[in-house]
Amino acid sequence: MNLTKVFEEFPILRSSKLELKKIEDRHLQKLFDIYDNEKVFEFCGIIPKHNLQTVSKMIGHFDRDYQKKSRVKWGIFQKSQNDTLVGIIEAMDFNQKVDMVTIGYYLAEAYWGKGIATEAVHMIVKYLFEEVAINRIQAEVMPLNEPSKKVLLKNGFLKEGLIRQASLWSGKGIVDLEIYGYLKEDYGASK
Repeated sequence: MNLTKVFEEFPILRSSKLELKKIEDRHLQKLFDIYDNEKVFEFCGIIPKHNLQTVSKMIGHFDRDYQKKSRVKWGIFQKSQNDTLVGIIEAMDFNQKVDMVTIGYYLAEAYWGKGIATEAVHMIVKYLFEEVAINRIQAEVMPLNEPSKKVLLKNGFLKEGLIRQASLWSGKGIVDLEIYGYLKEDYGASK
């Protein structure tokens, strides 16, 4: 795993439709619109935020986590919408002993069902396998979150199982989680 590739300079990923890049203060209103919506976090271990000042502070927290080399939180920007922030995708829990990372993502409700999450996951998977030399990417999904499971399956992840009452998620209590994993050897075979 080449963490220098990730944490030396904030990585910017691009496709024909999307750009994954750092969230900055100028994106505050769109970020607030995402965090202010209860529906966005129905299946996430994140509590919605209804205070603009709280969300403003979070931008600094994103940067702090990046500087601590613990998490990368990319804004998902749609090029056709004048570079509009439409969601967040992140890589966290970098485990160098086994070259593994966990990903998570969420979109503003107005952008659900348009293939954006699928494309953003594709971009991050390609980056993590091809440039960072990750061996395993995983995601934890609440069992009722069918849209998220579809995004992962479309991108080559396999459902590996259900861990029952194994995690404490903010605002949700103790939850069951389905684990989805993707190995570099499977990624190489699918190319």
